[in-house]
Amino acid sequence: MTHARFYHAGCPVCVSAEQTLLNLLAAEVQVEVVHLGEQPARVAEAERAGVRSVPALVVEGQVLHLNFGAAIDELK
Repeated sequence: MTHARFYHAGCPVCVSAEQTLLNLLAAEVQVEVVHLGEQPARVAEAERAGVRSVPALVVEGQVLHLNFGAAIDELK
């Protein structure tokens, strides 16, 4: 099973990307959704993973930046 982490800030761009993305991924992809607006302590984790803006999906060390909702620096 593939594990992925989807970081977002809860903005309309992020929520739309989450809904679209989760519907497109195969069922065997386990996705943890991390709302950085509600879990600000995890911003540093997202930065270490390479996230520079949200929404972003991290899969097997690869960061996929989707659209643009907010820069990671805005969430600190």
